[in-house]
Amino acid sequence: MEVIKTDINGVLIVVPRIFKDARGYFFESFSEREFEEKAAPVLGYKVNFCQDNESMSCYGVMRGLHFQRPPFTQSKLVRCVKGAVLDVAVDIRKGSSTYGRHVAVELTEDNHHQFFIPRGFAHGFAVLSETAVFQYKCDNFYHPEADGGISITDDSLGIDWKIPMEHAILSEKDTMHDKLEDFVSPFDINVNLYK
Repeated sequence: MEVIKTDINGVLIVVPRIFKDARGYFFESFSEREFEEKAAPVLGYKVNFCQDNESMSCYGVMRGLHFQRPPFTQSKLVRCVKGAVLDVAVDIRKGSSTYGRHVAVELTEDNHHQFFIPRGFAHGFAVLSETAVFQYKCDNFYHPEADGGISITDDSLGIDWKIPMEHAILSEKDTMHDKLEDFVSPFDINVNLYK
C-alpha cells in the first residue's frame, strides 16, 4: 500500500498493491495494520473505522457535499468498486490556511485508488460512468441529527465536476445546502477532532 499526500494536509490518496495474473487480480482493499503503519504517521493519529457503506448511482448523480457535526464527526476512506467517480474533499475548518480549498481525485474500478477524507472536511462525488458502485469506511456511526452539508453546485469552490450541470442529478436535500459564503462551520482548526 502506498500513501500519497495531497495539496491539503491530512487528505490522502491510498494506492493498494495489486497482484495480477492470467486469472485476474487480487489485492487487500483494507488492512488495519498497514493503514496504521503507513497512514497514521502521516496523519499524526490513528483512525478506527467502525461502519462500512455502499451506494449505487447512475451517470450524472452528484452526492454531497456532506459532513457530520461534532461530536459525531467522521473520517472516510472511500473507493469506487464499479465504474468511475470524481471524488472531492473540501476543507471547512475555520482558521485553516486551506479553508474552502478542495482536493479532487478520480476513483475507478480500474485504478483501485482510495481517498481518505479527514474530519472537518465536506465530502462529495459525481458519477462519471454509466453506473457506479461506491464504498466507504467511516470512523464514526451515522447520526442523522448531525447531518450537514455545503452546496455541491457552489461555483465559488472552483470544482470541475466533469459532468455538464444540465445532466446533474441531485437529491432535494442536496439542493438545500448553503453556499460556502453563507455557511457557518462547526469545525475549528484549533480543536482536535480526534479526541
